[in-house]
Amino acid sequence: MTFGSGLKPEEIPPLMSGVILSHGTEKQRFDAFLPSPCVQNHAANLAFLPDGALACVWFGGTMEGMGDISIYMSRLAPGSTQWSEPEKMSDDPQKSEQNPLLFTAPNGKVWLIFTSQTSGNQDGAVVKRRISADGGRTFGAVEILCDIPGTFVRQPIVVNRSGHWLLPVFRCVGEPGLRWTGDVDTAAVLLSRDAGASWQMVDVPDSVGAVHMNIVARNKGRMVAFFRNRFATQILRSVSLDDGMSWSAPEPTALPNNNSSIQATALSDGRIAIIYNHSNALTSSDRRHSLYDEIEAEEGAQVPPSEVEAALPDGRPKAIWGVPRAPMSLVFSGDGGESFAASRNLETGDGYCLTNNSKDALNREYSYPSIIEGPDGALHVAYTYYRRAIKYVRLEPGCAA
Repeated sequence: MTFGSGLKPEEIPPLMSGVILSHGTEKQRFDAFLPSPCVQNHAANLAFLPDGALACVWFGGTMEGMGDISIYMSRLAPGSTQWSEPEKMSDDPQKSEQNPLLFTAPNGKVWLIFTSQTSGNQDGAVVKRRISADGGRTFGAVEILCDIPGTFVRQPIVVNRSGHWLLPVFRCVGEPGLRWTGDVDTAAVLLSRDAGASWQMVDVPDSVGAVHMNIVARNKGRMVAFFRNRFATQILRSVSLDDGMSWSAPEPTALPNNNSSIQATALSDGRIAIIYNHSNALTSSDRRHSLYDEIEAEEGAQVPPSEVEAALPDGRPKAIWGVPRAPMSLVFSGDGGESFAASRNLETGDGYCLTNNSKDALNREYSYPSIIEGPDGALHVAYTYYRRAIKYVRLEPGCAA
């Protein structure tokens, strides 16, 4: 089943009003493009606030890695049919601030967490936070959560049965004398036993290439995690039997991955929903040197696509970039991610992502999805649309069953 197909790039800006509209003849799907003052908008994450409002956070500016990339947040009040004008949540002109997420702590405080880096140097990134004591209406000062260089976030915090906080992270590792390209990134969990006052890094074993760890709690202390794959083969999966204190080595699932973000969420009926791009390196020969080609070109370090190598000198695989980021697909699992029903597409198109250029409307990816179930069983989804806008989709209960 296919729900949507691509617009022309010039058609997107006039639609960025935040107004939620019925999707054509599909009476169980509603869409909106969130308002934003930026030409590039990417990496959405959805979360419900204590007052019942649905919030979306993302990063925006001119291009990922640039100093004008900041965090933004928009809200959808209960019963509203229009997303609010976005609020700028970070503003360090020397840093590219990326991959935000929201977390409502057991004490009711709302945490905004994001990364901060210089240029395309993800191996120098640190994790920052702002905390709200009034349900997400206002936030305190920016503080450092983790200053271990190369620590990156993407997915939400999970609280286990003992009350410990599990913040999945990935470690952007730079090799001596080389620019970061993601070749040897690994997964880890930041563990807090004191409600976020301090954190301990717990590495996931044998996790080279496994990033964007997304933890889903199951039952009786069992958890499952899904990962983006730097080598663009399959979505990876890991299991914990001790409430997230330790993890098995990630292994491939049946779902493809193109080295782009995914997100999974537990549903009230016991299933897991995963939103992702149903593509990988076998479905396309498109390649680029790294995520930050344009920035590296300005510094004289660009490598033509024809010279992108498939392996490191010692034979280890290299991270694969440039595989089209499309379609945007939704799938369900009734057994904790061991098997999956047939996927269906929310968007279709060519997914061209050999450039991050949004100013000239050159990118056509659907990527970095977020998914959450509402109290009424509706599924709320947000994702990058051509790196120009964040698109929101509401699927009524039963629409995607």
